[in-house]
Amino acid sequence: MNIAVVTDSVAYLTKDEIEALNIYVLPLSIAFKDKTYMEGEEIKPSEFYDLVRGAKELPKSSQPSVGQTMALFEKLSKDYDAVISIHLSSEISGTYQTVASLNGEFDNFTVYAVDSRRACGAQAQLVKEAVRLARENVSPENIIEKLNTMIAAQNAFFLVDDLMHLQKGGRLSTGSAVIGSMLNIKPILTIDGKIVPTEKIRTFKKGISRITELFQDHVNQYDVPFTATIHHANRLDVAQEWKEELEKQFPQVTFNIVEFGAVIGTHLGEKSMGMIFGPTTSEEL
Repeated sequence: MNIAVVTDSVAYLTKDEIEALNIYVLPLSIAFKDKTYMEGEEIKPSEFYDLVRGAKELPKSSQPSVGQTMALFEKLSKDYDAVISIHLSSEISGTYQTVASLNGEFDNFTVYAVDSRRACGAQAQLVKEAVRLARENVSPENIIEKLNTMIAAQNAFFLVDDLMHLQKGGRLSTGSAVIGSMLNIKPILTIDGKIVPTEKIRTFKKGISRITELFQDHVNQYDVPFTATIHHANRLDVAQEWKEELEKQFPQVTFNIVEFGAVIGTHLGEKSMGMIFGPTTSEEL
């Protein structure tokens, strides 16, 4: 069976990865001041943060249209028997629901939609594993089963630098944002479906240390190869320092650095950071 693998722009895969793995990407977009930008195609992360810095209102993110998705699947149906389409959490975006609704719309072409329940690095790991398994001629049903096993073993934590950004996005009241900013409180957020606060930490440095502790607790539960993606929003220097520290502490783990694009940057704000991690493959789970 010939299986295509599709994801969306929030997986934040590089162009080299997309080409090497033959992945198809549906871009999400952001609308800001009467102009719309397709993530990864029409606006780079650095351009996005320059564009919105200091803005009173945040951009609005949008999922790929049904027409876009239909057109891609129509094209794929000519060369493939099925598609495994892996997307950011269905509780953040309607992309997954749109894809799932298209199953049965094509002759001799089956659509398998996967809700990553997260985004970014976790989503990227699922995409890479789907490609690996498809190349080994694993059936779509078994691929889905293995991806769900990986999803259950993944985790993610984010550290927000600017509480007023959360206030603008409606995730925090104005009073809480002002008081928290005065006390230098940095919320740690997690994502398992929804983005929710899990802890409050004083100072960004302590927040990074706490995420490292949470990561260690999670890794200790598994005896399999792990991959962790350090994400940042225009904070590469801190990300590199953190990666160096983590590589010394966890030599058995593969670490990489990826910048948040416009969609997640809209949710978390500039200077936010995070780590998304889980088993490198579905083997031995």
